[in-house]
Amino acid sequence: MREELEKLVAAGKISRHHVEPLVQLTQMGYCMHRSWGFGRIKTVDTVFGRLSVDFPAKPGHSMDLAFAAESLKAISGDHILARKAADLEALRQMAALHHLELIKLVLQSYGGKATVEQIQQVLVPDVIADDWKKWWEAAKRELKKDGHFLLPAKKSDPIVYEAKEVSLQERLLGAFRAAKGLKARVAVGADLLKNLDDLDDKVGTATEVINLLNGDIASHQRTQPALALEGVFLRDDLRAASGGTAAAEEINARQIWAQAGAVGAVLEPMSASKHKRALQSFRDANPAGWVEAVLASLNAVSAKLCTEFAQLLIQEGHLTHLKDTLGRLINQHQSSSELLLWLAKERSDAFADVLGPEVFRAMLTAIERDQFNEKKSNRLRDFIVDDQELLLELIESADIEVIKDLTRALQLSPSFDDMDKRSLLARIVKHFPSIQTLISGEHARQDTALVVSWDSLERRKNEYTELVHKKIPANSKEIAVARSYGDLRENHEYKAAKEMQKLLMRRKAELENQLGRARGTDFANPRGDVVSIGTRVRVTDLETQHPEAYQILGAWDFDAEKGVISYLSPMAQALLNRKPGEEVEFEHDGHKKRYRLDAIEPCPAPASAPAPGP
Repeated sequence: MREELEKLVAAGKISRHHVEPLVQLTQMGYCMHRSWGFGRIKTVDTVFGRLSVDFPAKPGHSMDLAFAAESLKAISGDHILARKAADLEALRQMAALHHLELIKLVLQSYGGKATVEQIQQVLVPDVIADDWKKWWEAAKRELKKDGHFLLPAKKSDPIVYEAKEVSLQERLLGAFRAAKGLKARVAVGADLLKNLDDLDDKVGTATEVINLLNGDIASHQRTQPALALEGVFLRDDLRAASGGTAAAEEINARQIWAQAGAVGAVLEPMSASKHKRALQSFRDANPAGWVEAVLASLNAVSAKLCTEFAQLLIQEGHLTHLKDTLGRLINQHQSSSELLLWLAKERSDAFADVLGPEVFRAMLTAIERDQFNEKKSNRLRDFIVDDQELLLELIESADIEVIKDLTRALQLSPSFDDMDKRSLLARIVKHFPSIQTLISGEHARQDTALVVSWDSLERRKNEYTELVHKKIPANSKEIAVARSYGDLRENHEYKAAKEMQKLLMRRKAELENQLGRARGTDFANPRGDVVSIGTRVRVTDLETQHPEAYQILGAWDFDAEKGVISYLSPMAQALLNRKPGEEVEFEHDGHKKRYRLDAIEPCPAPASAPAPGP
């Protein structure tokens, strides 16, 4: 083939630098193109200067020899892609029986190293069609024990194959010795701890690592207490796993906490996985003052750390102290956006008596305060917008005037853009229609108003007040108590309390809608020429020829014994604006009724105080 290519060079059909790449392509039989991917060399025609390649999407693709030499990269038959094309079944057998042999083949195909993602892409689904994660976990355990494979600390870094075998103990200990600084040593030490049982001399290795850690802990305990604590935790875990004993001069967590500042400031830079343990060590180091210290730091830490603080306080029986602190911070509008974000995400029934309209007001304050800080955060604002239920859950138990006040505050808030503000306002209006006029600036249409007697209006207001200030708060406490009984799936008290909550909230919404539309009156001076609200009518039932009398009063007035009916009833609606002598027809309880209007007169003064309607 080389001689034939040389002839093409002499004839000027290809350049001399094309010869070697073309020889490799013909000898190896496989190639890669940056756009078309893997290909198998099918034929080489030196007469017409063409080369034919089977690409997955271009079978039998013909290419000019010069172009092929410049655009194709030859790969050997040992390459993983060539092996897949030549004998896929053999690779599947290798995957099932010889994990390391297959991974070695992949790494060698890509110059001795490849990331986990690259390995997965080349093997799945052709070679490994089943659960890749399960297969890789098994393979990774073997890789760690084999001395030829170097596994990186980061998943994004490549796995490296080395011909010279290095034991797992040598590799991990070498990496720990080479790590610069306590932070790097803690990261490498954590990997060493995971593999301690697979080392040849785990006691000797653990002893060396512990001694090095002790030196780093001593130098960091004042300047970086969080890092020093992580070092202490790793050291203690290594000693426990290797069966060693602590030296008398070692620095422990209690000594670090004795010199450290606020608990929140120490824990904040620490990795989240260590928060719980570090917080427990703080409790053990400060048995008398840890509750006050944690509560004092609650307003200065991230939402994630708030979760750990709250869980420990609740676990140790300090839920009341926690709620008292939350209530004070919220009512004084001092709560941070991170604390409120945690409370919004938590939103459990344990905090039912804390969650309420004042929380949303505090949120607006915190968000606006964040806008003026150097380190701006939009996390709370974004959560309020994204969580479709939060706003309504916070304000649903509030008095309608409080809801109006919060709506105005939201309208004036500079922290939400127009689209987000409209979305939040729409949620309020959907559940509290009476707020619409506040937002739009329009007055309610007259035909949506409810004409009511002063007595019935007073009763509805009293019912609303009792609902908001007594029944709903009592129900919230019932929910919190029932929740403490345990498993909510089988907790009948909890389910019953939640069902009652729905009924109470539904009635609250109904009352707010009704009270927002109500127009009180004493029915004085009604029209006398036609039937109107506040008149007494005398009628005759045309079916029985029986005379009857009715007082047409407010929307909520009804008293069958006194003949008081609401002007919204079917009979009153049929009679309104009618004159004596006219006949009316309406439906009552599924039957057609016909009456003749005989006389109209004002209702007796003063109007009676009828019982509220259903």
